[in-house]
Amino acid sequence: MHVRGTLDRREGRRLFGFDPATYDAVRPGHPDEVYAVLRDRCGLRPGSAVLEVGPGTGQATRRLLELGAGPLVALEPDPRLAVFLRSRVGAAVVVVESALEDAELEPAAFDIAVAASSFHWVEEDRGLARLRGALRPGGWVALWWTAFGDESRPDRFSKALDPLFEEVPRSPSGPRDGRPGFARDAERRLEALERAGFVESAHQEFGWRHAWDAAGVRRLYATFSPILSLEPERREQVLDEIERIARTRFAGRVEKRLVTSLYTACKPS
Repeated sequence: MHVRGTLDRREGRRLFGFDPATYDAVRPGHPDEVYAVLRDRCGLRPGSAVLEVGPGTGQATRRLLELGAGPLVALEPDPRLAVFLRSRVGAAVVVVESALEDAELEPAAFDIAVAASSFHWVEEDRGLARLRGALRPGGWVALWWTAFGDESRPDRFSKALDPLFEEVPRSPSGPRDGRPGFARDAERRLEALERAGFVESAHQEFGWRHAWDAAGVRRLYATFSPILSLEPERREQVLDEIERIARTRFAGRVEKRLVTSLYTACKPS
């Protein structure tokens, strides 16, 4: 039996610059509830100094700016994504082309540190220690992910695609060894925050829905790291089949239940 491998974190996080415009267009972002928590629990307000890890195309970055974040420093290890991000946010954000593990961060310089659907690409304990050092006493960390499906419920479309993924590498965000996926494994995520010295840790989940037509769902899957890791010819074959299944077996429309998992915690004063 073939055993699927798992993408290397440092290599995998450099896949998303392949087509930033498509990523930005087809990913639906994150629900308003996340930003309400950042405001009401984490104290995000105009003038808050914010550090963002792995901003990608800037979907969360732009919302943070709308809520008054500033200065906002974004750590993006992929030069192609950094260029795209600068084109969208201009001089409002300091974009640093570095992974969190390698970045030079001023100690105790930020009020809030955030990561939107990116922290599974970071070495967790080392990354959290770096965020704690970069936060001011009383500062907050907020990590969240939006999953394209609810692993606790049946998903007809994902089930229909299972044969296509038998030899496709796994993302480090996915479930394995009988445990939930990275984002929904609250026991381990909260333990990691505690090990890093954070307090008042909390986990919240928000369920919502989004739909794509057949072409749109093809473009969506083209932004997933396991697909991006394939050789170009194989990638196109898989994407063609995903679109065909959406058209012929789902009447050209795929609606998914999305689940956003949010973790917040405070650096002791």
